[in-house]
Amino acid sequence: MSPHLSCSPLYWLRRGIAVTALLFTASASAPLSAQPAPTLDAASADAFARAARARPRPVTRATVITTAPVIDGRLDDAAWQSIDPITDFIQRELNEGVPASERTEVRIATDGEFLYVGARMFDREPHLIVPGEKVRDVPLANSDYFAFILDTYRDQQNGFVFATTPAGVEYDGQVIREGEGGGSFAGGQTRAQAGAMGGFNLNWDASWSVATQIDSLGWTAEFRIPFFTIRYEGGGEQTWGLNLSRSIRRKNEELYWSFIPRQFNLYRLSLAGALEGVQVPQRRIQTITPYVLGSSQQTWPAAPAALTAQSQRVGDVGVDAKIGLTQALTLDLTYNTDFAQVEVDDQRVNLTRFPIFFPEKRPFFLENAGVFSAGTPQAVDLFFTRRIGIDEFGNQQPILGGGRLSGRVGGATVGLLQMVTDAPVEGTDAQSFTVARSIKEIGTRSRVGGMFVQRMNARDAADANRTYAFDGRLGIGQEWTIDAWGARTESRARAGDDLGYSVRGAYQTRNWSNSARVTQVGADFNPEVGFMSRPAGYRLTEVNLLRWFRRPEWAWFRHWNPHFSWREFRGLSDNFRQTGYFHIDVTEIELASGTRFGPELNISQEGLQQPFEISPGVVLAPGQYQWHTVGFDYTTNPSADLWATGRFDVGEFWTGTRRGGSGTVTLRRGATFSGSVLLDYTDVRLPQGNFVRSLSALRLNYFFTPRLFVQTLTQFNNQQRIGSANIRVGWLNTAGTGLFIVFNDGRVAESFFDWQRPQQRTMFVKFTRQFGTSG
Repeated sequence: MSPHLSCSPLYWLRRGIAVTALLFTASASAPLSAQPAPTLDAASADAFARAARARPRPVTRATVITTAPVIDGRLDDAAWQSIDPITDFIQRELNEGVPASERTEVRIATDGEFLYVGARMFDREPHLIVPGEKVRDVPLANSDYFAFILDTYRDQQNGFVFATTPAGVEYDGQVIREGEGGGSFAGGQTRAQAGAMGGFNLNWDASWSVATQIDSLGWTAEFRIPFFTIRYEGGGEQTWGLNLSRSIRRKNEELYWSFIPRQFNLYRLSLAGALEGVQVPQRRIQTITPYVLGSSQQTWPAAPAALTAQSQRVGDVGVDAKIGLTQALTLDLTYNTDFAQVEVDDQRVNLTRFPIFFPEKRPFFLENAGVFSAGTPQAVDLFFTRRIGIDEFGNQQPILGGGRLSGRVGGATVGLLQMVTDAPVEGTDAQSFTVARSIKEIGTRSRVGGMFVQRMNARDAADANRTYAFDGRLGIGQEWTIDAWGARTESRARAGDDLGYSVRGAYQTRNWSNSARVTQVGADFNPEVGFMSRPAGYRLTEVNLLRWFRRPEWAWFRHWNPHFSWREFRGLSDNFRQTGYFHIDVTEIELASGTRFGPELNISQEGLQQPFEISPGVVLAPGQYQWHTVGFDYTTNPSADLWATGRFDVGEFWTGTRRGGSGTVTLRRGATFSGSVLLDYTDVRLPQGNFVRSLSALRLNYFFTPRLFVQTLTQFNNQQRIGSANIRVGWLNTAGTGLFIVFNDGRVAESFFDWQRPQQRTMFVKFTRQFGTSG
C-alpha cells in the first residue's frame, strides 16, 4: 500500500467527519427560537398538505391612492391605513400547508406611476430576527426576508422578483420558464443551476426603492417600484400574476400567500395568485447612462530578469442608452462598452481534460440573459456571451458597441442582439456577432422557440460561423416536464455531421425528483459563439433518481434524500466509452437549520484515445480506466455567524490514488462584515508521477450601507502558479451605477504567502450615472 494511504479510506472519512462536527458545533451559535415549532404527526401533516393543495388561487386588488407614502420603512402614512391587508400565509417549509407561526400583513397600492408594497412581518422575538448582509442580491435563504413576484404578462411563465431582508438590501431578478433551466452537471464545473443562463437571472438590476425597520413588533418593509422599470403590455387597468413570500429564518419557516408545494418555489408562476386593479401608464422607459473611466496599468515582461514595467495610462468615455419602443419592447444601445467594475473570476482547479465553465458577470449581457438562452446550460450552450469580448484566458477585449432589442411582440418573447468587437491584437480582425431569438408560450407551462446565432469576420464575410436552433417545453400538469432542442451549425471547412439535439424528461412531486436525458452532438457540430463542455462527436445518456423522506413529528429534521445518478458519454463513430459516472448517495440528510451532510460513493470511468497529460510530465496512456472514491459533503447552518461548506474525497484515481477535498469557512459580524477562507487541496499519487493541486482564496467584505461597500478577493492557484488580488470599492446610485474604484494585482507565486515576480497591476476609477426615467 502507498505510504500516504497507510490508513484506510474509512479512516480519512472519519477524520473529515470529526472536523465537520467541530464546525457544526460552531454553527450552533446561530440564534434559536425560544418558542420551537410544534411537532406534527404524519396524519396531521398529510391533512394540512392536502388542504393546502385544494385551496383556490387567491385574488387581491391594488388600491388606488392619490398621496404617495414616504419610503422610510415605517408604514405610518395615511395611504397604508385605509388598505385592508393580505394576511393568509401558510407554510411551504418546514411543514407543508401548516398556518404561519407569526402574522404577516401586506398592503398593495398604486398611483399610476409606481406600485407600492408595504409589509409588516410580526415577530414575538424581534431580537432573534436574522438580518443578513448589506449587499445587493444577497442569498435570501441565509436570513429573514420578504419577497414577491409579478407576472406582468399573465403568461404564467415569466416574471419579475423583488425582495428585501431586515438589513434593507435590494434583491431583484428576472424569471423565465418558471425558473427551470434544465442544466447538466459535468465534472470539474459548478453545479448547474436554473439561474445560470436558464430560468432565473439574478443579475438583472432595476431602478426601485426599499426601506426597512426593525422594531418591537417585528420588522417592516416598504417598496416603491416604478412602472417604467418593468415590462408589461399596453396601459390602463390590468390584472397581473402575484405571489408573496416570507421567511422566518430561525424557525426555518418559508411562507406563501398562494400555496406552493415544497418541490417548487416562488418562481412557479402557474401556481401564483392574481393582483387586480393595477393602473399602469402608457409611458415608456427612456434612460441614458454615460460613464467616464480613468485607468493605470503596469505590465512586466515575462523574462525573469525584467524589473522594469511597461506603464500605460488611459482615459475613456462611453454610454449606454435604453429606449422603450413600446411598454413591452425595449432597445438597449451601447458604445465603447466597458466592464472595469465587474468582479474577477474565481480561480478553479481542473483535474479533467475538459474546459471549465466560468459564468457571465458583465451587466449588459446579463440583462434579459434568459431570453437568449438555448441548449443545455453548462454542457451545450448554443449562445454563450463570454465569447464576445473575452478571450480564452479571461482577458477582456475591446467592444466597439452594439445593441439589443428585447421584450414582447404579438404575445411572443423576442430578442435581437448585435455586437461588434475590435481587433484585440495587430494582425487579427474585428468580429461581428448577431443573435436572434423568439419564444412563444403555449398554455401554462409549455412553449416553443427558435434561435439564430452568427459570428462574422468584419473584413471577410466568408469567415463566419452560424447556428440555427429550435427548442421547446411541454408541461403536463405540475409533475411532468419534457424539454427538447435541436440545432445545426455552419462552419468553413466543416461539412460532416453538424447536427445536435437533446431530449429531457423530468418528473417532480413532493416525494420524487427524477429525470432522464439523451443528447447527441455530431462530430462537426461547432457553435463557436456557444460553450461545449467537451469536444463534439458523442452521445450522452443520463438518469437521475431522488426520493424525499420527511418526518414531520421531528421538528429538527427537514428531509432525508437518497439519490442515484448515472451518465455515460460514447463516441458516435466508434461507440467508444469516453466517460461514465455513477453517483450513489443513500445517506444524505438535511436538518431544519439548513445543515446538510452525507457520505457517498462515486464510480468514475474514463476512456482515452490519445495520451492525456494530467500534470506536467505525468502522462496517462490511451485505454479504459475505472476507479472508486468515497466522498463526504457537508454544509453547516448557513445563517450562523460562523458556517462552513465543503467536501472530502479519498480513494482510487486513474491508475493510482487521491485524497483531499475543499472547504469554505465563512464568518459574519452582523449585517456589515463577512469574510471567508477557501481551501481546495488534492494529493494525487500515480505510477506515472505524483502531484498536488491546491487553491486558496481569502474574501473580505465590509458594507457601510447596502450601497457603499469594500470587497477584496485574494487567490492563489498552484496549477498556474499565479497569485491575484482584487479590491473593489463601490458607491452605488441605482441600477448598478455609481462610483467604482478597482485595483488588480497579478504575480507569479509559489504559495498563498509567497508572491514573487509581478505580472500585471491595474487600477480603475469609473463613474457612471443614469439619467431619465420615462416619457
